[in-house]
Parts: sequence; C-alpha cells; structure tokens
Amino acid sequence: MAGINRKRRMRNMLFIAFLILTLLIVRIGWIQLVQGEELQTLAYQQQSLDRKINPKRGTIYDCNGNVLAVSSTVETVTVNPTNISNENKDKVSQAMANIFNLDYETVLKKVSKRSSIETIARKLDKEKTDELRVWMQENNITTGINIDEDTKRYYPNNNLASHIIGFTGSDNQGLGGIEAKYDEILKGTQGRITRVTDAKGKEINNAGENYESAIDGDSLVLTIDANIQSIVEKYLAEACIDNECTDGGTIVAINPNNGNILAMATYPSYNLNEPYKINSEELLNNWDSLSSKDKNINLQAMWRNKAIADTYEPGSTFKLITSSAALEEKIVTDIDKEGQFSCTGAIEIAGVRIKCWRYYKPHGAESLRTALMNSCNPVFIGLGQKIGIEKYYDYLEKFGFLEKTGIDLPGEAKGIFLQENKVGPVELATISFGQRFEITPLQMVTAVSAIANGGNLVQPRLVKQIIDSETGEKQDVEPIIKQKIISEETSKKVLDMMSSVVSEGTGKNGKVQGYSIGGKTGTSEDGVNTNKYVSSFIGVATVTNPQVVMLVTLYNPTGEGGHGGGGVSAPVASQIFSEILPYLDLNQDKQEDIEIKENVTVPDIRNISIKEAKKIIKDLGLNLSIEIPENEEINEEEVIIKEQTPKPGIMLQSGANIFAYI
Repeated sequence: MAGINRKRRMRNMLFIAFLILTLLIVRIGWIQLVQGEELQTLAYQQQSLDRKINPKRGTIYDCNGNVLAVSSTVETVTVNPTNISNENKDKVSQAMANIFNLDYETVLKKVSKRSSIETIARKLDKEKTDELRVWMQENNITTGINIDEDTKRYYPNNNLASHIIGFTGSDNQGLGGIEAKYDEILKGTQGRITRVTDAKGKEINNAGENYESAIDGDSLVLTIDANIQSIVEKYLAEACIDNECTDGGTIVAINPNNGNILAMATYPSYNLNEPYKINSEELLNNWDSLSSKDKNINLQAMWRNKAIADTYEPGSTFKLITSSAALEEKIVTDIDKEGQFSCTGAIEIAGVRIKCWRYYKPHGAESLRTALMNSCNPVFIGLGQKIGIEKYYDYLEKFGFLEKTGIDLPGEAKGIFLQENKVGPVELATISFGQRFEITPLQMVTAVSAIANGGNLVQPRLVKQIIDSETGEKQDVEPIIKQKIISEETSKKVLDMMSSVVSEGTGKNGKVQGYSIGGKTGTSEDGVNTNKYVSSFIGVATVTNPQVVMLVTLYNPTGEGGHGGGGVSAPVASQIFSEILPYLDLNQDKQEDIEIKENVTVPDIRNISIKEAKKIIKDLGLNLSIEIPENEEINEEEVIIKEQTPKPGIMLQSGANIFAYI
C-alpha cells in the first residue's frame, strides 16, 4: 500500500514538474518570439543614454540674399539623475537654478527622478553654459550633467514680413507661414549621442559615446524683396493709423509676369522673435485676466495672414473683370464709343431698382472707358446681364475666383460665391459691380495680374530657389502659368482704360509723377448692415511695361478722410509706387506720354462754405467733387462742408480729386 502511494506521489511530482517545464518553455517562447522586439527596445532604452542633437534649420533669404530667418548655435542642459549621487543632488539643483534663473524646487524634482534623462533648460547662450562648466570643474562633478549643442531660430528684422515667414516652436518645428509650409525642407535631420549604461542606468566606465551628427536643413530664397516689403509695411501702418482702420489692412505687390510676390503685408504685424507677445496695447494690459481660450483666439488672429486667409467684397475693382469678359465676348468692341451706354442714376433688374453711386447726378451718355473712369454701376450691371450667368461663371473660374490660387503658404481661403444654379438676375447684377460675394486680396491681385501680363493666369509664389545645405547646389523653382484666359487685345484695352481711371477718373490720387499708372478704386460694405466699409485700390505699374500689380485694402477706415477707395487707398498706392518704381529701376515714360504735374498739399476745407472751398481747391489746381443728396437744392455760400477725402496734409498731384461731404 505504501509503495502504491509512493508511486502516485512520484507520478504527481513528475506531472507537476513537466507542467512547470512546459509553462516555462511557453513563457520563454512568448518572451522571445512575441515580446522579444519590444523587450529588446526597452533594454536598449534602459541601458543607453540617447540624447538628440537638433540640426540647424535652413536659412531664409529674400530675393537679394538678405537674411530673413537664421538659426544660431545655442546649448541644451540635461541630467542623468541616476548618475548624480544623493549627496550632490541638492547642490547640483541649487547651482543650475541660480545659473539659469530657474525654480529650485522644479529643478530638484527633475534631478531626483528615477529616470535615465531629464531636460533642465533649452536653447541657452554659451555664456550661461560656460558658467555651469566652471562650476562643475570647481566642484569635481564629472558625470550626470550633459551640455549638448542645440539651435535657436532668430529673425534679424523682427516684424518684417512676419505673416509671410512665420515662426518656430521650442522643438524647432515650423508653426506658421513659410516656416510651416516648407518645414520638411528647412528642418534637416536630427543627430544623436548614445552612451551605454548598466541595468540601473549608470554609466559603464570607458564605454565611450557614439556620436551621430545632425544634417542641417536646406535654405530657401524667397521672391520677397526686403526693401519693397519695408516700404509697403511703412505706408500700410501709416494708412491704417491715419485713417483709423479698426480692422487693419493688407497690401500685396506682385510681378504679374512670373507670379513673384514682391511684398505682402498685413497690419498690424507682430515680432517673430516674440511671437507669443500680443501686439495690442489694450489686450496686453488685460492679458493676464483672459482665459486660455481667449488668449489662443487673440494669438491666432494676430498670426492670421489676412491677405490670403480672409475674404472681402472687392467692390468696384471687380469691374475690371466684367470689362474683360465683355470685351473678350465681343459684347463691346470699341471702348471709346460715346453714347453706347447711358446712366440715368439707376437701373431696374427683375423689379429691383439698383442705384448708381452718383444717382443724384447721373453720368448720362458714356463709353466703356468713361463708365470705368466714372465707376458707373448701371453700365456694368447691363454688361453682366448680356454676358449671362453661365458665361460669367466661366470667367470667374478662368480668373481663379472659384478656387485657391495655390500660393505656397498655409491657410489660404478661396472665393465665396452663390452656387451658379442659385444665381438670378439681381444676384448677377450685384456680382457684376463687385458686391454680395467675397474673395481674398491675393485672388484679386492674381486676377488683375492676368490682365496686366497679356492674359495669362500665373500662380503666385514665394519661394524661387532651394539651396542644398551639404552641397550648396541651388535648385530653381519654376513659375507656373496655369492657362490663357483673355487675349492680348483685351488685355491692352483694359490696361488702357485703367490708365484713364488714374489720369482722369476716380483713381486720380493714384498718380505717380513720370510714370504711367493704371488702376481702379473700390469701396464696398464689410458684410450686410454692419456699417463697416472696405476701401481699396488696385494699381498696375507701368501701363506701358507692367512689372508690378499692387492691391491696397483698408478695412473699416473710420477717420475724417472717409472710406472711399479713391480718397483713402489710392494715395497709399501712389506713395508706395513713388518709392519702389525708381528702386526697381523701371524706366519712366516718355515726357510726351505722361504729363508731369506738381505736388500739392491737400488743404483743410472743413467748416467753410462750398463757395470758399471751390476757390481754394481751384487755386491749387485740384478738383472738388461734392456729395449732394438727391433732389436737394443748396446755397453754396451758406452750406458748410463737414468732411473731406483725402484728409488735410496728404501730398497729391495737381489735377487730383478732393471729395467733400456736407
């Protein structure tokens, strides 16, 4: 009996031993075959110190080689807590807190952690890290503290072209503008320093380090000219401040022949070296009281490039598109046929009466040229009806208004139009003279560039060249011509009419002495029933050799100068053209082709009678246009002028228009 029990126990023990062995084999197999790769990675992480080396981001240059963004060498301090003895942890923490002006408790917490590596401070100047090196030497601290090379992005011009360039975050990643769009090209490839340790994370003597160098990012050459950009930003800021533009403004200048953006400015700008510092004094004073959500909303608004991301009603500048379509479709063949059109002050479409802006004094008989010079709404409404909805939408598509331009910047918007099948006669009428739809400033300047260059729709661009960081090889980025949208004949006719708009029409304040400038003014509502306006002027220089197309857009000017495009935006374009055309070394037009006129300072005609104002304006060689309510008779000796555009003190050429309001 005892023998049987002994055999049973032995059998049971063998079975248990076999079962345990089987489980061990299964477990070993699971660890080796299923978890092997993961555990190997964990072992590597535990037994090695892996520190990253950030590459230098590529430099960003303007078209003349001026540096717009560059990476400088700085250093980052990390610690290996397991390699700092307990008796030194407090001393090390105190020293680094003092040297780098950090919170002692925060540093001590990192130094005391049970981890292989902790970052103490990033992007430090070498002067500071040298202080730490001296302290380490004096205190015989040789392990546990790492000082590694790092890079820091620097923008030498602070605010210049801020909405174009963008900025980077603490991890060297592009967060806006060119920095974000071309991040993969600019950022380069990280390097690393690897050091072998034991299982507890302590360094193994004489093991040494494995150093894998970083590869710097490639550099970019932009189409932007820093000199033109600074001129544009200067006059945009002055215009927004002087005209009290509550919602800022934008200016885009482009070479119409290749799509090169020469300047693109949004006001207000911000400092690229301090991108998280708000640019509004009022907001800055209340910043600490705002919620995180409100802070983020305001920062996003500050970084927003309104020239490509925000839409607006173009107003009468869009009459250039209607004119082009009408000429291309042969609805009009002779732009100087007087009496081809007639303005009676209003036009009725599908039972809706739409007024001309000068309804109180109708323009009467007009040619297409004089209609554009006068910016006469009824004429362009009539043209829109003759073109028809389907054909008009074909031209909207050809001119690029129904899609994004494709510029190499993030965050671009596209035009907002009613769907074609929802457009009726009244909607077509308003589209024909530039209202009740929205486009971006960039779309408008791109479309007019096609008129200026002979009819080709060219994709706007900001990068013209990429420079390899290792070889220095330069790769050109070729311009993109999308399609031919109008004939050269149509292009020349529209340019000729634009020249008349500036020489004799509503755009007189856009003249530049010695140069033939073509242009068109625009005034539109910023939304429906908002009581806000958008003032704009688009100009071409020169009409005889188009090299620059520029759009000035001012949002809700509330100053004494009013909100008309001819009085508020056109003078800004004139000031900018006066500086950049000689800089670009564009030849002046022949003296017989362009009348040389004297510069005149706009007088203050407010609070005096119309009769007195007329005499003052006439003596200065200027023209006075007075807004008089419909069917109202006035006594010019008694009626006082309340407001004027442009404001007093602005420099204009003789023959320019001054608008007075009673």
